[in-house]
Amino acid sequence: MAHIKWFCAYNVAEPPQPIRTVIDTEFVCLAGVAILVFLVAGIMDNRFLGRAILWSIDRITGPLRHSTPTIMRATFGGFFISLWVSGGIILTPELKTGNPDISWLQLLLACCFIWEQTLIIAACGMVGLYAYALYAYGIFHLLDYPLFLGAAMYFAMIGLRARPWRLVPLDVVRTAAAITLLWASIEKWAYPQWTYPLIAIKPAMAMGFTPQFYMKAAGVVEFSLAFALLGTPLMRRTAAIILASMFTAAVLAFGKIDAIGHSAIIAVMISVATDNRPGHRQSAFLAPAGYVAALAVTLSAYYGLHYVLF
Repeated sequence: MAHIKWFCAYNVAEPPQPIRTVIDTEFVCLAGVAILVFLVAGIMDNRFLGRAILWSIDRITGPLRHSTPTIMRATFGGFFISLWVSGGIILTPELKTGNPDISWLQLLLACCFIWEQTLIIAACGMVGLYAYALYAYGIFHLLDYPLFLGAAMYFAMIGLRARPWRLVPLDVVRTAAAITLLWASIEKWAYPQWTYPLIAIKPAMAMGFTPQFYMKAAGVVEFSLAFALLGTPLMRRTAAIILASMFTAAVLAFGKIDAIGHSAIIAVMISVATDNRPGHRQSAFLAPAGYVAALAVTLSAYYGLHYVLF
């Protein structure tokens, strides 16, 4: 789950791997396993085993449930303090800037997370930083990070105590996190060569697989867990726990850069895992069908937008 742009050379303007190279027999088999998992999860949903899993998650996450807004504020506040201390970073480690005013803005935003009344300032500042990064790096690169726009809306809704269109703040940031990971997972298939130098340095991360197969499998795992965040409570809460565990493990392997970059999404995953709102009953076949549709739409959007822009 380490974001490769933070550690290795990359060039978003270079042509991605041909789609026929991506969608090969291995890819179809991996996606087929994911579809089977979603089918089983759909069958389990609202049945004894599914309810037992949710009960277990409730027992573990219950003490944190009413503290998630505080966890989010503390984490994002610490995140912006880290950016201020590091200097030269807009929102994530690879988004560099030579503008010293950005660091002082980040310190101001960190202070705004202390009080609920100033969360709207923090939200506006996050949108401003995203727009600044968008101007500097372009839309294709910044589509890696819609999480920050979702988080900005989350804090704005909490600060103003507003629910436009009856939206729930956590649902907004959860959806933004899912879109972030769905888009980022395509990168593992479109640009696997960016990660090969890292695998050469840390061969154990490939777990004995070839780098080519490992990148395909890693992309399918990330895409599947991201899609699960959009699913039923059983799917999204289980996926959130797995993702939080993986992001935390990546910090142990890759250090401070990864800790800064992933702290925000770890906080979001913890918040999603604690959310025990009931969901609507749905067909067991809805998630597998939605997964195939999401895969087709995201792949088409990624390759189509790259073609248009570059």
